[in-house]
Amino acid sequence: MQIQAPTEFSNRQLRDLIVPLIIEQFLAITVGLADSMMVSQVGEAAVSAVSLVDAVNVLLVSAFAALATGGAVIAGQYLGRRETGKACRAAQQLLLFMVECSLVVTLVLYLLKGFILRRVFGAVTAEVAGYASTYFVIVEASTVFLAVYNAGAALFRMMGNSGISMRVSLIMNGINVVGNAVLVFGFRLGVAGVAIPTLVSKFVAAVLMVVLLCRQELPLHLSRPFPLRYERGMIKNILRIGVPNGIEGSMFQLGKILLLSVVAGFGTASVAANAVGGVLNSFQILAPQSIGLGMVTVVSRCVGAGDFDRARLYTRKLMRWGYLTMLILVGIISLALPLILRVYNLSDAATEMTRMVVFSHGLVGVVLWPAAFQLPQALRAAGDTRYTMIVSSLSMWTFRVILGILFAKTLGLGMMGTWYAMYVDWVVRTPCFLLRYRGHRWEQKALKD
Repeated sequence: MQIQAPTEFSNRQLRDLIVPLIIEQFLAITVGLADSMMVSQVGEAAVSAVSLVDAVNVLLVSAFAALATGGAVIAGQYLGRRETGKACRAAQQLLLFMVECSLVVTLVLYLLKGFILRRVFGAVTAEVAGYASTYFVIVEASTVFLAVYNAGAALFRMMGNSGISMRVSLIMNGINVVGNAVLVFGFRLGVAGVAIPTLVSKFVAAVLMVVLLCRQELPLHLSRPFPLRYERGMIKNILRIGVPNGIEGSMFQLGKILLLSVVAGFGTASVAANAVGGVLNSFQILAPQSIGLGMVTVVSRCVGAGDFDRARLYTRKLMRWGYLTMLILVGIISLALPLILRVYNLSDAATEMTRMVVFSHGLVGVVLWPAAFQLPQALRAAGDTRYTMIVSSLSMWTFRVILGILFAKTLGLGMMGTWYAMYVDWVVRTPCFLLRYRGHRWEQKALKD
């Protein structure tokens, strides 16, 4: 999609930006669903093991995606100011930082493997622990490739060309699904059969992103030779927005991991229901989540050009789209749920808990989710990441984590207690972000140089 003016987006241009994002998110979630379905043939212990390790992987995905998006905001604001030279330098500095950061994270993950499997995941059976160890060793080798892919995807979104990241995602997920089918059903590799294609697919996606970003005609591209030096001023700007964004995403997912260790204590059926319910709920928020990613591109370009009236106009329009599409998706998932649950090889207890998770999430989500999670993307696009980090982290840890443990253990609500606490977290976030958006302090966070 070619954007003709930095602050003007027609409905068609918005659709061209957002529809590929929805497709990309759909592909990612579908692969997660396919993974869980295929590994379910090995048994509930395998489903539980993959879901536990994937909680760590979601932490990495969230952190790298948030960091990449935060860094890409700088490039987007430079594009809005029509300073393409600085925009390209920001893109290169972002990619360099993501690679070095991911290498450090990979080393730490392998050093802490024993602690993560034994302590963080809590009391799991020996069978679940064995499966988790196998999956962990293979999948965490893809951390660097994941970081590069996220950086590339964020930069293409910032150029308004989300179709590129969608096509790369299609290739990546196609490799993953086909590889799973061959290795799980053909070679009977079990959990390893799910992990190996994940590693290969992320490697291919990372290579494709780098190759595509080397095209010199793009508004954001990598120069040749690629600079291996940090620019202090540029990195400072990227870190100012990217680090709070990354910390927020990491804290959010870390809290979920801790709650997952609580859920693990309620037995394999609860872990399996929590995992399957989580995947299905991802479909419920698929559209507003994707629209939120598109909002980052639109608002950052408007903010870079100093056009805050249009930034607000597009925020309101995209919020309406988010609520409408979520309502539609919740309805579709609710109607299809009986058929979906038949596909899973779950016990009766796990099936009933999954049903409770999906219905409650949809009922509360259509009221609160877009305001609690989509609206803050406009604030982040303007550079107001410190505020969103503080609100999100405090709300997450105070209400979702502490209250989740209280509900689940003290009040005896079990696995569902963690979901009820999450809904309280949404209730707290919503007015905080609405009040911030209605004010003007977020408009003062844009690039100054």
